[in-house]
Amino acid sequence: MKKTIICFSTLLIWLVAGAAYSQTKLVEKVQRQGKELLIPYEKYVLPNGLTVVVHEDHSDPIVHVDVTYHVGSAREEIGKSGFAHFFEHMMFQGSDHVADDEHFKIVTESGGTLNGSTNRDRTNYYETLPSNQLERALWLEADRMGFLLDAVTQKKFEIQRATVKNERGQNYDNRPYGLAGETVAKNLYPYGHPYSWLTIGYIEDLNRVDVNDLKNFFLRWYGPNNAVLTVGGDVTPKQVVALAEKYFGSIPRGPEVTKTQVPTPVLDKDRYVSYEDNVRFPMLQIVFPTVPNYHPDEAPLDALAEILGGGKNSLFYKNLVKNQLAVQASASHPTSELAGQFALTVLPFPDKRLDSTEAIVRRTLSEFERRGVTDDDIAQFTATREAQLIGDLASVSGKVSQLAAFQTYLGTPNYLPQEFKRYRSVTKADVMRVYNQYIKGKNAVLLTVYPKGKAEIVAKPDNYTVSTAGYQAPDYGYKGLTYTKAKDSFDRQVKPGPGPNPALKVPPFWTDKLANGLNVIGTRNDEIPTVTMLFSIKGGHLLSASDPSKAGIAQLTAALMNEATQNFSNEELNTKLEKLGASIDIRASTEEINISVESLTKNLDSTLALLEEKLLRPKFAADDFERLKKQQLELIANQSTQPVVIANKAYNKLLYGAGNIRAVPVSGTTKTVEAITLDDVKTFYKNSLSPSVTNLVIVGDVEQAAVVPKLAFLNKWTAKPVTLPKTAATRKIDKTRIYLIDKEKAAQSEIRVGYLTDMPYDATGEYYRTVLANYMLGGAFNSRINMNLREDKGWTYGARSGFSSTKTPGPFTAQAGVKAAATDSSVVEFIKEITNYGKSGITDQELAFVKSSLGQVDALRYETSLQKAYFLGRIIDYDLPRNYVEQQSEILRNITKAQIDAIAKKRLPVSNMIITVVGNKELIRPGLARLGYEIVELDKEGDPVATAAGTDAAPARAGSSSETVPAGKKKSK
Repeated sequence: MKKTIICFSTLLIWLVAGAAYSQTKLVEKVQRQGKELLIPYEKYVLPNGLTVVVHEDHSDPIVHVDVTYHVGSAREEIGKSGFAHFFEHMMFQGSDHVADDEHFKIVTESGGTLNGSTNRDRTNYYETLPSNQLERALWLEADRMGFLLDAVTQKKFEIQRATVKNERGQNYDNRPYGLAGETVAKNLYPYGHPYSWLTIGYIEDLNRVDVNDLKNFFLRWYGPNNAVLTVGGDVTPKQVVALAEKYFGSIPRGPEVTKTQVPTPVLDKDRYVSYEDNVRFPMLQIVFPTVPNYHPDEAPLDALAEILGGGKNSLFYKNLVKNQLAVQASASHPTSELAGQFALTVLPFPDKRLDSTEAIVRRTLSEFERRGVTDDDIAQFTATREAQLIGDLASVSGKVSQLAAFQTYLGTPNYLPQEFKRYRSVTKADVMRVYNQYIKGKNAVLLTVYPKGKAEIVAKPDNYTVSTAGYQAPDYGYKGLTYTKAKDSFDRQVKPGPGPNPALKVPPFWTDKLANGLNVIGTRNDEIPTVTMLFSIKGGHLLSASDPSKAGIAQLTAALMNEATQNFSNEELNTKLEKLGASIDIRASTEEINISVESLTKNLDSTLALLEEKLLRPKFAADDFERLKKQQLELIANQSTQPVVIANKAYNKLLYGAGNIRAVPVSGTTKTVEAITLDDVKTFYKNSLSPSVTNLVIVGDVEQAAVVPKLAFLNKWTAKPVTLPKTAATRKIDKTRIYLIDKEKAAQSEIRVGYLTDMPYDATGEYYRTVLANYMLGGAFNSRINMNLREDKGWTYGARSGFSSTKTPGPFTAQAGVKAAATDSSVVEFIKEITNYGKSGITDQELAFVKSSLGQVDALRYETSLQKAYFLGRIIDYDLPRNYVEQQSEILRNITKAQIDAIAKKRLPVSNMIITVVGNKELIRPGLARLGYEIVELDKEGDPVATAAGTDAAPARAGSSSETVPAGKKKSK
């Protein structure tokens, strides 16, 4: 590493936009020496306090821009939780020079992607774009930093407040165990502690605040002196700093921000707390307070978590999962800026009490004390962490994110070498020391989440109530805040144009074919020293079409292939893989069994030797079979607690019909899985997995000449004929109906609207053109459906539509999770948008947006090894020509409004669609009944519910199921 520190202020004198900038500080410059693992950068500080970090990387024609503000939910006040996250939403709602909803549109039409995220300690906003769009991205970020508040209206405030409520409903209130983190936080930390509530906040707090509270939050925390601008990719520091000076340099400093200081939580006893949830498996979580991130004890505590519950050779797995006492058992050590938590989490089977589960957990900790820490434990942990840290360097966004985090929390971007060092330095003595210091004999929060009506199974009765005694609110510095805008010598109203188009690099690739028929495709990617290999073995769940009574066998077979082999136990395999910093994962999907391999280049030979074991010599042990079969049956039963899964299962059954194997989940049903024997699995493996129907993609730091000889072991895999099932006839829908499934007390409803098309995938034909046509209906963030339901109405966290075919025709689906009270109105709006798009088609402005957005997005598609692998996988799976990307670009350039309109009219048969709704029937059925559609009630398996009257329809609209009534006449209140 070569590091240069510059300590004088007048270093760079550049002329940009006619102004001389002479006060930007170059603080340091870090360069890589050889192949050392660090991220080169230059760091600058503008006179207003904005820190600018630039990473130059010309390997791909893209740029990633990140603005991180050192403010998260830990800066919030009691009674005003959720502000930091709420404000993240408001930052996308326009500013003085960027119209409402234009931020997403501008970035997307520039071929980019964007988002924001909030955690306890920071909020960041980021874009990845073609590198010629750098100036536009910086203009956008600067405008919302310096010119936001006058554009914040009460209407926008109310819409985004509703959207945040929907996000909470979707990700917390309506999700199994969704409130576990919130319950732990308020009981682990003292009242008023910055971590005693979650980032999402409480609904009652969101309800009580007003737009002026929000504006004060911005003025207090969103100044340039509390922010880091990090830019990486196909740029130069000179270019970035000049633009940063132009767009950010005149924004006034905000109030000074100091680091929060809080004492470590002290628990005077074990705190037992519990709550009821709509779950199948109870949950026991034991949480100890620990240390903040980057603390010297963080790394050994992470190692302790891995040893106790980090994988299949951990003590928790051995004592709970392998012994068939739990479906899941793990340990983790998440840390934040002010504190950390060591969490032991167990999901026992439904017939287990939590007091017995707690006893097993405590016995396991005692076993660890007796066992101690082994050399293998340390070797596995350090190799795995090294591989993870290297993997984070695969993309420019990953590198930028690390630089931004290090600078925000530590004051220096150059922490990666130290990060490697501290994890490589963990010793056995360190791990035992932190166990004795933070876990052994220490008090914890013990949370029980119990299924409805089963309060008696809790570990112990609740014994703790949060107390407000002694709390005194700190002064957050909100008094006397004023809003002062930047004064410039240029017109910010002028949106910057793009620079010269960057050269697009579609990965060059090679192909090969083994003697047994296995097809291979690959490309070199030497940015990090890793290799990615993806096998796709055709057939998967579809092969159960020949014997539907054994559906679920593909998933069970794949699960068993992840277990013991003829030469090694599962524990031995996992020990070997973790010591290599490698992973081999086998999964079943509808059409394939997929094997993914990740390896450091230096360990590829050893990793492939273990792949040979798993692929060619699975043991299929009887005890593994019984355990995994039991888990699969329990997970099938658990699906009835998850609204999203219920909706998808029912929708698929309606699309394909009960006799089609695609109507059955990949996991199978209780009846079909119960019928599967170990001999069935062995026969399925023998007859269905063949190199003759397998494609292999290889991407990484290895040449074709070097890697192909390493595949010689695959020639031991004997080819056999595998007959893939033929495509079933497309099921016709005679008219649009609503299929309603009751989910008691659901805070949200899941909606699916669509039909089964007759189009298989093709890269350059009608299917591709249809995907283009859908982009403005429901494919882009600023599509009609999402802008209507999310941005205009505030009914959902997100709504979309799309076509999803493979070699066989797939469905068109429009979908969203919406707040329960707006269920019927959301159905109306879905149908309205689909109808209008089918009748009137696309506008000229929308067509221009599609061409601009999709015409530039390819620059982002081939950056990482995994992205390259998916790209090559599509080529080999569908036998696409080498220049198919160029063919698609030509189609996109030349497609006309008339062609899009014709596709929309043909492919959106609104009179013949399935509408599936999962929600609280008592609340939502009356409104749905007024929409004029026949309503068919289904159970959670997607089968009709027998009622006295059968199905029913609203008489006033009988015979007009494809029409819509004006929305105002339909909405239920």
